[in-house]
Amino acid sequence: MNKRQSQILDLLTQNKKLKVTELSDVLNVSQVTIRKDLSALEESGIIVREHGYAKLNESDDINNRLAYHYDIKQKIAEKAVESIEDGETVMIESGSCCALVALEIAKTKKDVTLITNSAFIADYIRKTGNVRIILLGGEYQEESQVMVGPITRKCAEGFFVDKLFVGTDGFTKETGFTGNDYMRSEAVKDMAKQASNVIIVTDSVKFQQKGVVSLLDTKKVSYVYTDSNIPEDAEEYLVENNIKVIKTEN
Repeated sequence: MNKRQSQILDLLTQNKKLKVTELSDVLNVSQVTIRKDLSALEESGIIVREHGYAKLNESDDINNRLAYHYDIKQKIAEKAVESIEDGETVMIESGSCCALVALEIAKTKKDVTLITNSAFIADYIRKTGNVRIILLGGEYQEESQVMVGPITRKCAEGFFVDKLFVGTDGFTKETGFTGNDYMRSEAVKDMAKQASNVIIVTDSVKFQQKGVVSLLDTKKVSYVYTDSNIPEDAEEYLVENNIKVIKTEN
């Protein structure tokens, strides 16, 4: 995805729906160029086009989250995937940053096995690269396309991995990492029991927010991949708790 396409996603995140002519004027490029960019974004499933307009794909919650700060999340994903070796088996849960991590793995690594509870991620990367996907079973959450519940826990118990990649909806010193969905947060906890290292991948905005349910205790996390705008006090607290913080450059 090029810089202009990322700008289009940012504009659609702010405005929900824009005309091709409006995008052309704002970005100072021809309507032909905009239409080519929109075709590429539509093919990825993040946007839809209709009668001279473009808008975010509202058929799935994760598409909207993917569009938000896409460029930043892409850099975080690229940095996080540097830690993965060819032939490795890793777990990855649902979430926009996690989806981009999975895509980066599929594009740049060989013979990696991905164990996930996200049907969205399994579909998102199925045509890219040489990756084996193991989809954990469970109760299907239609909006987020995620498997949750006791069956997911039972399935996860059959695997042991070095790395689990997790997104987050918020963080505070008092609560640790937090989520906005109880069942999805419980699935993360179940998956975390099977991993030697839990790795948080998130944009820095989440360090200024707080979810409604507990996701992971700070002590359960080994690494945090984020951007350089993480609040200084949050970074210091993480480091004090023996978490390695890896930041991307703006």
